Amino acid sequence: MTGTGRGADTGAGRDRFPYALLGTWGLTRLVLLLFVFRVFVFPGPDVTSDVSVIYQGWYDVLRTGTFPLSDVTWQYPPAAALAMLSPALLPFLGYASAFFVLAFLTDLAVLALLQYAGLRPGKTLRGAWVWVIGVPLLGPTVYSRYDIFVTAVAVAALLAGVRRPRVLGALAGFGALLKVWPVLLLVGAARGGGRRAWAAAAVTAGALCAVFAVTMPGAFAFLTYQRDRGTEVESLGSLVFHVARRFGWPGQVLLNYGSVEFLGPYVGVVSGAALFLTAVALGWVLLWRLSAQRFPAHALAEAAFVAVLLFTVTSRVISPQYLVWLVGLSAVCLCFRGTRMTKAALLVLAASLVTVLEFPVWFTHVVMGDDLGIALILLRNGLLVAAAVTAGRELWRGTVSPPAPTVPNQASRTTESLASS
Repeated sequence: MTGTGRGADTGAGRDRFPYALLGTWGLTRLVLLLFVFRVFVFPGPDVTSDVSVIYQGWYDVLRTGTFPLSDVTWQYPPAAALAMLSPALLPFLGYASAFFVLAFLTDLAVLALLQYAGLRPGKTLRGAWVWVIGVPLLGPTVYSRYDIFVTAVAVAALLAGVRRPRVLGALAGFGALLKVWPVLLLVGAARGGGRRAWAAAAVTAGALCAVFAVTMPGAFAFLTYQRDRGTEVESLGSLVFHVARRFGWPGQVLLNYGSVEFLGPYVGVVSGAALFLTAVALGWVLLWRLSAQRFPAHALAEAAFVAVLLFTVTSRVISPQYLVWLVGLSAVCLCFRGTRMTKAALLVLAASLVTVLEFPVWFTHVVMGDDLGIALILLRNGLLVAAAVTAGRELWRGTVSPPAPTVPNQASRTTESLASS
């Protein structure tokens, strides 16, 4: 009898093994590698040049023990240096090749985390499928930016954070020093574990800041390099100037602080409006946090997803790599059977597909602001706004609004009647 049980369990395990998931991941990632290694040429500008030129230039400076103090395009927290230096882990490869291999391995690690979580009781592999499908929709940009490393830290933090708030906090604190936004992972921490998570984040971030401040000059120079930013041509606010150019707006589209931005009259007003909307969005998140009455296991990931969505759509940038964050967070949400974020996740996947069309495929049209370029920006950003509104509404309904009263079915009423008689 015991042997039969073990055999049945083993067979069930084989039946559940996600061959289709892993096969799809392998084929799509092979294509991505062929693109980043230039075996095939992806349409549009070469997205890998950020690694081979900008990142490698920073790497050469960071190796000397200082941050790129004279480079205003260095706009990242100090732990980003670790991502730029990471190709040194593979000294037998050139810098760019090592970076692409590490991005590929990080992608695999995220899949492993989501698959492991999805096979546990009460979970589902839908989240792993979101990751498998969403990443290639963004094209080779995913392997050509360090955002995939940050996203991996965020995914690990959220999956661990349900039961281990201190791990959530430590990873969120580390992630915040990689690229700021992972601090938003903490907004949905349940009240009891929330204090432990925030304390762990503060200790981790504080310790890392102290280490960088002592060992590497210029660790916080990035704080002064954002002041003169314009409005990036892919942002929500850019639509004002895309349209205004057709009516004689005298500004310019220039490469500024490492991105293609609008510069000229009223840009400061639109950028200020974007910052105001970000403040309003964060105010809504705070209101939700004070109003929430229920914190199911999936609320941690859902709150992080909503917060990052709001941060993204109100940003004056909305670079393509921002979608990597949203794909990763939505994947964690869909690991939970009880999640309410399915519609928002599908909207993010749709936005990812449009994103690869606006950059890099038809980025020239976006820069020129012709009909195709405006349509792409309007559609991509419209999908993101729709995702943010949908996700925010569902988060509120699931945690703040009183649950709908349950109406007993006929069988239940019959049972109660028999019991009373």
